[in-house]
Amino acid sequence: MTLFTIVTRGLIRRPVRTSLTLLGISIGIAAVVALVGISRGFSQSWVNGLKARGTDVVVSNMASSLTPKPFDASAVSRIDHLPDVAATCPILVDLMSVETAQMMMVSARAWGGFSWNNLKILAGRMPHDANEKAVVLGSTAAEMLGKKVGDPIQLDTEELTVVGIVDGNAWVENSSVILSLPVFQEITGNQGKINVIDVRVKSPVSDPQVQSLCRQIDKLIPEARAMPAGENIANSQAYRMVQAMSWGTSLLAVIVGVLGVMNTMLMTVFERTQEICVLLALGWRRSRIVRMVLWESALLGLLGGIVGVALGAVGVKILGATPAIRGLLEPDVNLGLLATSVAISIGVGIVSGLYPAWRSSRLTPSRALQG
Repeated sequence: MTLFTIVTRGLIRRPVRTSLTLLGISIGIAAVVALVGISRGFSQSWVNGLKARGTDVVVSNMASSLTPKPFDASAVSRIDHLPDVAATCPILVDLMSVETAQMMMVSARAWGGFSWNNLKILAGRMPHDANEKAVVLGSTAAEMLGKKVGDPIQLDTEELTVVGIVDGNAWVENSSVILSLPVFQEITGNQGKINVIDVRVKSPVSDPQVQSLCRQIDKLIPEARAMPAGENIANSQAYRMVQAMSWGTSLLAVIVGVLGVMNTMLMTVFERTQEICVLLALGWRRSRIVRMVLWESALLGLLGGIVGVALGAVGVKILGATPAIRGLLEPDVNLGLLATSVAISIGVGIVSGLYPAWRSSRLTPSRALQG
C-alpha cells in the first residue's frame, strides 16, 4: 500500500467531513478570485479605454475618489507647446446615475479632440457641433439603457437626444455616455472646468520620453499629476483602497479555511491514533507519518482550490452582469490569478496540517495496544 493510497483512503472514508472542509476552502478561494478579479478588472478596463483612445499620458488628480477632481481648463494651454506633445484633449468625466442605470460613465470631450477618433459609428451620427444637445452611446450603454438613435436621454436635469451608437474598441468606451465638453460643463455647472487631459506623445514613443514629459507637465500643472496611461489608475489612492479591501476580505475568508482544514486534520489524527501507532510499530519513520498528514492536508487544499477557482470564475461572471457593476468594468480573471489562487489553497492546506502532523509524530507504537 503506497503513501498516496493511504492519504486518499483517509479522505474518502470520511466523505461528509471532507466535503464540508472542501466547501470551506473553496468559498475562501472563490472570494479571492472574485474580489481580486473585480479590482483588477477595474484598473484594466480603464487602461484598455485609454489605449483605445491612443492616450499616452493622463493628467488628472485622482486623490482618494473614483473620479478625478476638477481643475481649470486653462491648464491645457500650459502644456500644448511642449516639444513631445503631439495632441491634447481636455475631458470632464464622471460616474453618475443615468435613468435606469445606477452608475454609468459619462465622458465629455473637447470637440475635435483626438479622443473622439476611436469611436466607430454603428448607427446614427456624431453630434453636429460642440454645442448640440446630443450624446452618443457606447454599444453596451445603449443596451443597458434600452436606447436607440433618436431617443431622449435624461442627464442630470437636462434632456438630450441620442444621435448615435458607437463602438469604442474597449469595455469602458462601449459602456459610456459620450458628449461634447461644453454641453456637459453647462449641465453640471462646471463651466471652464475639466478633470482629465489626455495627452498623445509624438512618435516614436519610448518610456524615457514619456517619463520625461510627465515630469515637465507636473511642473507646469501643479494642481494635477501626469502619469503614463498604464499607471494612472493603478497608482491612484482609490484603486489601492479597493485592492486592499479585496485582499483583506479574501484573507479573512482564507483564514476561515485554514481553521477548517486544521480542525479536520486534528480530528483525523485523533481518530486514526491506533492506525498511526500500528504503522510506527511496522517500521514507518516519524517523518513519513508527518508527510502522510501533510500530503492529506495539501490534497484537501488542492481540491478546494480547484473547486474554488471554478466557483469564483462563475461568481465573477454573475457579478459582472449585475446592474451595479455592469458597464463600469470587465472583471479580469486570467490564468495567472487562477494559478495563484490554487497555489494559495495548497499553501493553506500545508500550513493547516503542520500542527496535526507534529501531533501525529509524537505518538508512540505502544499506544496501538490501548485500542
